[in-house]
Amino acid sequence: MKNKGVGIQAVFLLCLIMVLMAGCAAPKKVSEASGSAKKTVDIDTSGDSVKVGILHSLSGTMAISEVSVHDAELIAIQEINQKGGVLGKKLEPVVEDGASDWPTYAEKMRKLLQQDKVAAVFGGWTSASRKAMLPVVEQNNGLLFYPVQYEGMETSPNIFYTGATTNQQIVPAVDWLLKNKGKKFFLIGSDYVFPRTANKIIKAQVKADGGEIAGEEYTPLGHTNYSTLVSKIKEKQPDVIFNTLNGDSNVAFFKQLKDAGISADDMPVMSASVAEEEIRGIGPDVLKGHYAVWNYFQTTNTNENQTFVKNYKKMNGDSRVTSDPIEAGYNAVYLWAAAVEKAKSFDVDKVKKAADGISFKAPGGTVKIDGDTQHLYKTVRIGQITGDGQFKEVWNSGEPVKPDPYLKTYDWAKGLSK
Repeated sequence: MKNKGVGIQAVFLLCLIMVLMAGCAAPKKVSEASGSAKKTVDIDTSGDSVKVGILHSLSGTMAISEVSVHDAELIAIQEINQKGGVLGKKLEPVVEDGASDWPTYAEKMRKLLQQDKVAAVFGGWTSASRKAMLPVVEQNNGLLFYPVQYEGMETSPNIFYTGATTNQQIVPAVDWLLKNKGKKFFLIGSDYVFPRTANKIIKAQVKADGGEIAGEEYTPLGHTNYSTLVSKIKEKQPDVIFNTLNGDSNVAFFKQLKDAGISADDMPVMSASVAEEEIRGIGPDVLKGHYAVWNYFQTTNTNENQTFVKNYKKMNGDSRVTSDPIEAGYNAVYLWAAAVEKAKSFDVDKVKKAADGISFKAPGGTVKIDGDTQHLYKTVRIGQITGDGQFKEVWNSGEPVKPDPYLKTYDWAKGLSK
């Protein structure tokens, strides 16, 4: 029996490692994923309210982006409570600060699930934060709603991904650039999993289309000195710069790019993590003419978005702006609430089963949960930054795109998950 126990432990550890490597194993449907859960969260539903976790970086380098997502999730909770709550219970947010530190995310996730007994957690931004939370939420059979675009190559039975996966952001952006801006790319990103995996995908796609990668550079999160890197970019003279920097590094990069005399007319930058909130921090005069790819802009023309923007500004001030991750965080709360109502239970397994096919008329257009992957069908949008700090939409996919986190529908992507 002793040897058998050791063997079981070894198998568990191997499965956990494979999950953390995000895509090194063959993809599985969420419903078929092997269970690494050790226990089930004891959700406290005894009173008139039920607790939900809000876990974002309210301090550190990622606060420039994450504070506003936290604000949007609180707005959704307030709106739902004003309508009577979920299953007759008011939602009670428990707010924690991930502090732009990945071990802290794991620690806070464990607290929210084990001590606070929350029914779900809404949180994270970087893939590093998500991967820190992933084993904790799986081991406790909790629920995490992750609101930011990411590199794909992952499904977890305990995570719902309400931001874009790669075929809903990176791939269409590269395709648009190849057709409209040129085939010589320079890649710059923060040094962690999302930029490195995204650039691996970009390189495969550009190569398949006969393009060229003129350079590929990474800097630590929070890095601020880009003079040497900007000099390399000037030397290589790419047609376009594809930017996967995150956090306040974007402030330094774009300002130093402009100081070096490089404009959007010379070398347009396509960003995957610069939205309205980051434009507000960097300055529209610095970013005017550059591009970003998302699923939502504050300027997206829907009735739901007009109401959303109005309510967001009413709660947070007229100077505040909305953005894609803000909208995705807001959507996440409503999607979870709808799944709970459909399941008639806060039980995690029942909620996951009920979530398949649930749709929501979101500010950016209707989104729908794909039960096989627990990602969303989302419309893709490319926008050009204007002088007032907003986006002028220059392209969209026309309809919601089915999520394909492992890029199984692209021949050039074969081998990327290995």
